[in-house]
Amino acid sequence: MIDRPPMDRLDAWNERIASVIGGAIPMRFEHVSPERVVMTMEVDARVHQPMGILHGGASLVLAESAASVGAAVNCPEGMVAVGQEINANHLRSKRDGTVRAEARPLHIGRTTQVWSIEIRDEEERLVCISRCTLAVVPVRSGAGDRGARADA
Repeated sequence: MIDRPPMDRLDAWNERIASVIGGAIPMRFEHVSPERVVMTMEVDARVHQPMGILHGGASLVLAESAASVGAAVNCPEGMVAVGQEINANHLRSKRDGTVRAEARPLHIGRTTQVWSIEIRDEEERLVCISRCTLAVVPVRSGAGDRGARADA
């Protein structure tokens, strides 16, 4: 059984992300629903590439995190969504401040989901656009709250 926090419990979602990749990348949830997930990420030296600007990989971590949670809340009981493909176009550099990712579903199917993620700065300028495809697979027995795939 997968332990999914209630959608209105942002504190539980934030605790969960902080216990995994969010412990290294400064991300937070602002909204979680089947139709939309909103997350923010602080931009500072922790997420910079050597040129002192936001690392594209950090943007992808934010994008996939938002899409994955949106996909998870759309999965039926006994199923879990796992990342299958992600792409991104980095459109604007960012040195500091905060970026905001908004993920929306493009396709919610029985075996796949596709999400579009826009990452914007404080002035609502588009920093990155991403698309993430997730496979919907059965939860492995005994997987606990991590929800590993049946064939993993």
